[in-house]
Amino acid sequence: MHEVGIAASILESVETEARRRPDARFAAVGVRIGELSNVDQDALTFAFEALTRKTSLENLKLEVEWCPRRQKCLDCKEEFAVKEFDLSCPKCGGGKTSCIGGTELDIAYLELEEPCVKL
Repeated sequence: MHEVGIAASILESVETEARRRPDARFAAVGVRIGELSNVDQDALTFAFEALTRKTSLENLKLEVEWCPRRQKCLDCKEEFAVKEFDLSCPKCGGGKTSCIGGTELDIAYLELEEPCVKL
């Protein structure tokens, strides 16, 4: 289950930022996961919760944006989401398409609250 390693890598990035901002409270980390990345969202969520339990990041929420597979037609240049494993172009019917999305596995954002500075 490589989701444990992915969750650990996400938390390592959050902890790096936490060291840079020791007074901040970290609320959420958003990740972008592509359909083709071979990541089980439920397993990732479970691993994330297990790794944060009883730590300073226990209240950190994992927010997942699921990215569908996207193709681009090499004939008419149409970009489209793949439905039901059909890789042909919905605009021109062409069969020559190239994958342009769905392999994402990125940290999209980190939501945090920093204490107010009194002037």
